[in-house]
Amino acid sequence: MTNPQAVIALLGGTFDPIHLGHLRSAQELKEVLAADELKFIPCHRPPHRASPGVSSQQRLAMVELAIAGLDGLSVDDRELQRDQLSYTIDTLIALRREYGEQVVLCWLMGVDAFNHLDSWHRWQELLDYAHIIVMARPEASLVTQGPVAELLARHKVASPSQLLQQASGRVLLQTLTPYPISATAIRQALSQGQPVSQYLPDTVLDYIEQHQLYRSE
Repeated sequence: MTNPQAVIALLGGTFDPIHLGHLRSAQELKEVLAADELKFIPCHRPPHRASPGVSSQQRLAMVELAIAGLDGLSVDDRELQRDQLSYTIDTLIALRREYGEQVVLCWLMGVDAFNHLDSWHRWQELLDYAHIIVMARPEASLVTQGPVAELLARHKVASPSQLLQQASGRVLLQTLTPYPISATAIRQALSQGQPVSQYLPDTVLDYIEQHQLYRSE
């Protein structure tokens, strides 16, 4: 049974493929929040981008391989079990129902995604179920006008300790250590036969090579 005061961090994404940047950001955020657990939540059918070129089950397998043996990291495949568009609000409602009203839920997202939050399904309800942590980077700028900027102004807190005083409803900007690679760049390098071993866990690279993924992009 989960401690009612537990802190659960949630990192959604296509993870196409999961790479060391994902893992380092997850571990850094888990430490900043003193979170009990960080869950990777692979997206099945993303509403805001084209579907990944590899299957959902293959992306799930790569996440499982990447986090094997890493303390406090887990994977939640609930979005893969729904054969429909993967809406974050549905996932948060289900998680809140499972964990109860007191557990602190923190949904993590990048600046680019947050800047377009008002295009998400039922976006104004997200903070009813979780906090939002925006993973800021030095080169990324936040939107300064419009409904997302207004939401940020109303709900922003300055520190993780303020965030954790209630179970949901706040927004924290958290600067992370930059990692100089993206999944897009990794896919492109793989398609051209370029080395990517410095960006991927060995187990994930082995899986990609075994299944000949990303070779034809």
